[in-house]
Amino acid sequence: MVKREILYRGKTIEELQKMNLKEFAQLLPSTKRRSIERGLTHPQKNLLEKLAKGKDTVRTHARDMVILPVMVGKIIMVHNGKSFEAVRVDVEMLGQRLGDFVYTRKGVQHSAPGIGATKSTGSLSVK
Repeated sequence: MVKREILYRGKTIEELQKMNLKEFAQLLPSTKRRSIERGLTHPQKNLLEKLAKGKDTVRTHARDMVILPVMVGKIIMVHNGKSFEAVRVDVEMLGQRLGDFVYTRKGVQHSAPGIGATKSTGSLSVK
């Protein structure tokens, strides 16, 4: 079986990693491109600096950070409002935001209804 090479907008990951930030931004959809061209925030700059130092696992609150080729293959711990969740960045994630991969809400799990919730339990004693 031949392993298929993964491309992003016709470019391989090696070509994307050689590009600078402005060249890569031209390949992104308009909202992501504009956010990069507008400039990075302080937490986003800190995240890129930590990744440039060679750290494989980095913790961040920058959920709005666009996933760049520099991040591919790294594990980024993204804050979900309560704790940090691990996100392993793959090539398919390029151009999306980190917060898209970490949910901030849990699904509701209901148990049995309480006293007074239905007509049959309205007249039960509390004991």
